[in-house]
Amino acid sequence: MTHWTSDQLDKFGKAEEVQIASARPDGTLGRPVTIWVVRHGDDLYVRSVRGRKGHWFRGTQERHEGQIRAGRLKEGVTFIDAGRDIDDEVDAAYRTKYRRYAGSILNSVLTPDARSTTIKLVPRSTSA
Repeated sequence: MTHWTSDQLDKFGKAEEVQIASARPDGTLGRPVTIWVVRHGDDLYVRSVRGRKGHWFRGTQERHEGQIRAGRLKEGVTFIDAGRDIDDEVDAAYRTKYRRYAGSILNSVLTPDARSTTIKLVPRSTSA
């Protein structure tokens, strides 16, 4: 399995927002959606504020591949459903990183529906 470089973790982990696009059945990328991303250890996680009804989330469940972009940095990713055992740590990462967005904005990624969509982003190997 491929791992994030320190530079990628730093840049994606510190980005206020990222654009994420899932791969369609034919392999082309869908329209990117702007979302929040958090870092926990050497891993990156995202959630759908609309829960499993979120269009971009449903796309991640088809091919489990896509792309993440922050500014000029972009990387092909594999979407892995995170186990529920990481939810509290990911909650804490969201609370820490986005604490200035008090109330309903921050809480939108902490609901049971959003928590049920926690996805770990793993870089895809570009070697053949």
